[in-house]
Amino acid sequence: MTEGESSNNTRTVAVPCPFVKRKVECVGAAFLRYFNIKCHGEDALFETSQANEKSEEVVFEDDVEYLRSLDPKEWKQQDHYAVLGMKQLRYRATDDDIKRAYRQKVLRHHPDKRKAQGEDVRSDDDYFTCITKAYETLGTPAKRRSYDSVDPEFDDSVPTASDVKKEGFYKTFTKLFEQNARWSEKRNVPLLGDDDSPREAVERFYAFWYEFDSWREFSYLDEEEKERGQDREERRWIEKQNKAARAKLKKEEMARIRSLVDLAYAHDPRVQRFKQDDKDKKLAAKRARQDAVQAKKAEEERLIKEALAAKQKAEEAERARIEAARAEREQVKKLLRKERKALRDTCKANNYYAQTDDETVAHMAAVEKICEMMKVLELQQLVKKLEANGREAFLQTVKEAEDRLEEERQSLFETKKEQEQKVKKEIASKLPMEWSVDMTQLLIKAVNLFPAGTNQRWDVVANFLNQHGTFIDDRRFNAKEVLAKAKDLQSSDFSKSSLKKAANEEAFDTFEKEKKKAVSVDDNSISKSDSGSKLVNGTAKPKMNGDVAKEPKEVKEVAWTKTEQELLEQAIKTFPVSTPERWDKIADCIPNRSKKDCMKRYKELVELVKAKKQAANLAK
Repeated sequence: MTEGESSNNTRTVAVPCPFVKRKVECVGAAFLRYFNIKCHGEDALFETSQANEKSEEVVFEDDVEYLRSLDPKEWKQQDHYAVLGMKQLRYRATDDDIKRAYRQKVLRHHPDKRKAQGEDVRSDDDYFTCITKAYETLGTPAKRRSYDSVDPEFDDSVPTASDVKKEGFYKTFTKLFEQNARWSEKRNVPLLGDDDSPREAVERFYAFWYEFDSWREFSYLDEEEKERGQDREERRWIEKQNKAARAKLKKEEMARIRSLVDLAYAHDPRVQRFKQDDKDKKLAAKRARQDAVQAKKAEEERLIKEALAAKQKAEEAERARIEAARAEREQVKKLLRKERKALRDTCKANNYYAQTDDETVAHMAAVEKICEMMKVLELQQLVKKLEANGREAFLQTVKEAEDRLEEERQSLFETKKEQEQKVKKEIASKLPMEWSVDMTQLLIKAVNLFPAGTNQRWDVVANFLNQHGTFIDDRRFNAKEVLAKAKDLQSSDFSKSSLKKAANEEAFDTFEKEKKKAVSVDDNSISKSDSGSKLVNGTAKPKMNGDVAKEPKEVKEVAWTKTEQELLEQAIKTFPVSTPERWDKIADCIPNRSKKDCMKRYKELVELVKAKKQAANLAK
């Protein structure tokens, strides 16, 4: 251990610092271009090159011969950029460039300057007017935009398919799309790219150009100026003509752009490659589906074969089972014949356990019955019993066989009887019900009580017949049978009016009888009154000496049954308030009830409903 080391023999270990999260920002021209293309769908390369060109020093030309050749009256046909010396710069010139160019032209070509130099200047048609017009046009943003739209140096032609094949796709269309990009309302127009451009960039390029929004307008080409109109109507007419001409030129311009884009899209090798890729993918997907169908079909065929094999195997197993069952039955029959022969031999050896000749014959027949009834095990047990007990066992067996046969016969008889009764019921249910005279008269009455227009009329009539008719069995009329019988009565030869009259008279007689039974008056109370008492208009007249005669007893009111209540409700629904003689018709629908009883019952029901409503309101 050296002097520098401590006595504990420890070592110093460097511990790394924890990681620190820092924010890093990407910079540089390459990243900016990537950001514009990836995030915004824009390419700043073209604008960057334009900015570099603008930053260079601008040199203005001074073509005196061209200026002298200009006619001030035809200033609209002149090249304003060439007049100011910016023929090469043109639409890329800034406002500052235009101002500087105009100053230089003024300093060199102003009439006063030229007169001072001894030049002969004519004030009426001097070319300096063309310089002023050029500055006035290019120095005003709206006028410059109008002039740039019809720039004579701009090539509006669209190449042909042969030109594209001759010069190449990228060489032809790159320049054309860069030139036409100047008309776009949106900035940062996407470029055509090259053969290595991704599919997203190509699709974004064509999507932009198919929805191209051009600011190009053609007001510079107006044949007449609106301000020259003498009055408002003439100015309006001039403006209308100018707008129509501009719209036509605008339409032609958009058609030109569209044809240019269509031509490029049709000859773009990248688009053709993308279409071929899509076609290959669809073909591959189709092949995959076909393979899947083939595989599914093969699987189905395999399953069918397996099912057929399983079915064949099951049929073979079933045949084997049937054969085994048949062999077993043959074996059972063989054993049964053997045991029957043993029983017959045993009985024959013992003279059939009989004491007389008649008994012998009877026992022989009993042996045959026992052989037919018993099975193998039962026969084996019987033979053992006969060997052990003899006659007693035989007689007991014969008795048991007779009892068993009697039970079977009784069971068979009861089953046959039940089947016969069932068949009779089915036949009776299919046969139509017989109509008696009473039921026919009751039907005529019900048809009159419930006329046409009644809700579910024939169901109501059938219900009326089932409630008031007399039936032997449990069968009842239904609406179909009632309707058929009613039609039969209508088509019959006998008089309907006589049946109707007879039915009404019978119903009236029944009603009167029931009324007399229900409304009984105590005649004894009237007879016990004084001899001087007389009846006047159905009431007992009191005697003159002041004694009061006894009044007749009140009629006992009969309670309404459930059937009568249902008939009353149905009749009230059938005959509304607007029906003439309503309560008479309602009373006709309810046997043993008068018009007064029906009205009284209706009032009671109304009062009952009102009382329930009042009780409900008080409870709230």
